[in-house]
Amino acid sequence: MKITRVETFSVPPRWLLCRVETDEGVVGWGEPVVEGRAATVRTAVEELAELLVGKDPSGIEDHWQVMTKGSFYRGGPVLSSAVAGLDQALWDIAGKRLGVPVHVLLGGPVRERVRAYSWVGGDSPAHITEQVTAQVEAGFTAVKMNASGRMNRLATVADIDEIVSRATAAREVLGAGRDFALDFHGRFHAANARQLLPHLAPLAPMFIEEPLLPEYGHLLPGLVASSPVPIATGERLFSRQDVLPALQAGIAVLQPDLSHAGGISEVRRIASLAETFDTLIAPHCPLGPVSLAASLQIAVSVPNFLIQEQSIGIHYNTGADVLSYLADTEVFRFHEGHLLRPTGPGLGIDIDEKAVRAADDSQADWHNPIWRHEDGSFAEW
Repeated sequence: MKITRVETFSVPPRWLLCRVETDEGVVGWGEPVVEGRAATVRTAVEELAELLVGKDPSGIEDHWQVMTKGSFYRGGPVLSSAVAGLDQALWDIAGKRLGVPVHVLLGGPVRERVRAYSWVGGDSPAHITEQVTAQVEAGFTAVKMNASGRMNRLATVADIDEIVSRATAAREVLGAGRDFALDFHGRFHAANARQLLPHLAPLAPMFIEEPLLPEYGHLLPGLVASSPVPIATGERLFSRQDVLPALQAGIAVLQPDLSHAGGISEVRRIASLAETFDTLIAPHCPLGPVSLAASLQIAVSVPNFLIQEQSIGIHYNTGADVLSYLADTEVFRFHEGHLLRPTGPGLGIDIDEKAVRAADDSQADWHNPIWRHEDGSFAEW
């Protein structure tokens, strides 16, 4: 079997899909994208495709090594995401070729269902009680929400009260038997986080996510040591080398992204590394169907899995949703807040190729908003 063609498709709402075709008719799908940089990643995929066309797709590890280390300049979100999507597609081909799910090739399942959480609120959350209630009624046992929108460099009393009041509203709906998590999106400075976390501790969040931007990872050890609640991070870390300092800092939950962190090959290794630090894995996945399918292959096959993010029905998926490009959506049907172990070959999904081709727009590329403080200065994400 030889790889004959690699295609990319930029589709709403903000995703990039890739299709790897072989001379025996077996096709693999991947999702290589950096949100807001889809066109850039598309070019990177096209460049990396030159290393794959004409080669046997079964040499997944060798292809991964060549794609990641075959040039002088390596790494970063764009290249790692391009590799991730192609790696997903190669695993998809391998599973389809052998007639088994990818997780069987990774050592087999360790669980039969995957707990998932649903998002509530937007960038500036409101009406939390109503939205959390709706997710509980839908059967979810966990939700996640943004801690805040734009954040002052040092939190005011009003800032803290607003965050705590929303978290309190969520806990009141969820009770003691369900969970919520708060995403800080790196919008907090270390001092802000240290000031806020003790106020959240009585509400027992499952974790608080990305309290610091990844470039301030050297501050994580002190924050973890002083935090009364579990800390999660990792969506903007792209390799074992990137995640190691966070693991050494003592984080509770690591959140590698299957479409950013080198794909299935690297995230499986990241999960094994995290296990040696007694750290749980919660794959980051606010993206599309292939990314979620790849995440589930990891979720059912690693022992230190905690919970799965997913974006079905999320507020910022406009123009299309996770289910829009699937020929059969049953694989992503929720059962009491869980997704069942996928049993189909490869990634376990059937992409609606006609819908993908019809939606492809080489000019479409979502960009995140630019925020500013009240004084006009730039506000970091």
